[in-house]
Amino acid sequence: MPLASTISATVEGITARLVTVEANVGPGLPGMHMVGLGDAAVKESRERIRTAISNSQLPWPRTKIMVSLSPAHLPKAGSHFDLPIAAAVLGSLDPRVQCRLERTMLLGELALDGTLRRVDGVLPMLIAMLHDDSSTRPTTVVVPRENAAEASLLGARNILVADSLAQVWAWLAGETQLEQVGEPQVCERAAGPDFADIAGMSAEREALEVAAAGGHHVMMIGPPGSGKSMLAERLPSILPPLTIEEMVEVTALHSAAGISSGGIVSNRPFIAPHPSLTKASLIGGGSGVPRPGVVSQAHHGVLFLDEASEISAQVLDALRIPLEKREVRLTRSRREVIYPADAQIVLAANPCACQRINGNCTCRVVDRANHLRNVSGPLLDRLDVFIHTSADSTVVNPFEAEPSHVIAERVADARQRAHRRWASAGVNETVNARVAPPLIRREFPADEAAMAYMSSLLRTGGITQRGVDRSLKVAWTLADLEGVERPDIDHVARAVDMRTAPEEMAA
Repeated sequence: MPLASTISATVEGITARLVTVEANVGPGLPGMHMVGLGDAAVKESRERIRTAISNSQLPWPRTKIMVSLSPAHLPKAGSHFDLPIAAAVLGSLDPRVQCRLERTMLLGELALDGTLRRVDGVLPMLIAMLHDDSSTRPTTVVVPRENAAEASLLGARNILVADSLAQVWAWLAGETQLEQVGEPQVCERAAGPDFADIAGMSAEREALEVAAAGGHHVMMIGPPGSGKSMLAERLPSILPPLTIEEMVEVTALHSAAGISSGGIVSNRPFIAPHPSLTKASLIGGGSGVPRPGVVSQAHHGVLFLDEASEISAQVLDALRIPLEKREVRLTRSRREVIYPADAQIVLAANPCACQRINGNCTCRVVDRANHLRNVSGPLLDRLDVFIHTSADSTVVNPFEAEPSHVIAERVADARQRAHRRWASAGVNETVNARVAPPLIRREFPADEAAMAYMSSLLRTGGITQRGVDRSLKVAWTLADLEGVERPDIDHVARAVDMRTAPEEMAA
């Protein structure tokens, strides 16, 4: 029968849909015709596939070839369709392989010599295959060897790796065996910037420890050279290591963004874009299927926005929904792409435009007042910890500074206490910043004196309702770090003080 089919997938964001690839060889003028809403990479694959088959010493039909990608209404994108299309064309000439071929999922880009190259989006496609419960679910997957590392994260035994089209065809014909992906090779935590390198700055270090323990967003205000970037770069070093599930999500996002090398992302991301970034580069965008922005690339890690005063207000305000929802929803042509965006945000800015270190500001009063007006009040209200850094220091050598691994142990202990508490309420969270405010207000408030203090601040306008909720979360983080059962008025007062923006941010 001159008809063969196999299975591949297409990715929208980090969600994949399985695609059936069919090839029919029949009478007509020689040539390959494709239908099924393929993008430019799919349509341009005709000559690449033909050349790869020829150079692999495999037969090419000298008649009309019709290739269909279904479902027909679903747009398909990516060079990973090369291998399934080539296999389906070859399978239409050989009935022996058609049974195995139709239950196999194939992913890979073909070089002109027939070797397989790595492709983006492998993890979402493999997850879609594993979660498919239809009767046509593929029983085996073949991926390029360069994608083997990320494919190993799923721990599935039916994922095979191949180096070339000829090798895949020999396996389909039963002439050889393909190698299974091995166990995930997760590298040890890479050595990076350490808090042991920082001299002094005890208050700033303590504030970042609170932020790490509770997953709170941070803003730092201080003159040039006061250590804002140095502190931000070391925040990932005190966060807990990524779990396997988190590695899968982060690796899939980096693959979708095109910033992955094909390996496993085993360290928490630290993304620091240039202040000239656009709204699309922040939250994601682009023609066709939009790519994830830096807020999604920093998922389960840290997004550091330095020189926040140079970023436009429209761009910064685009952070407000991701901070609340921990995801980004992008709508394109009646389709919605969802990217997770559970990143810890760190903003940094100079107190004024003249950037005088000694405090002798030469700015006009109006310029100083307008310097940080691009950071709106609603965005500020979503930040939990404000740090005022100073260029003055009485410490030169960091001999007495705590290393990151010591601070990380306290952070891990605080997160374990939080996890046990929220688990008792049926909530699977490890950081206080993600817990729903109604649950904290109703079932886990601070002590009576602390709540009375908070009520008085709310009545006098010293704090907003959102500020009450977020201050309670910070107070719980302080209590977790100290190992106490319930926040008291001291914890709440310190939390409110941490959430008080510096004078430079006052309207």
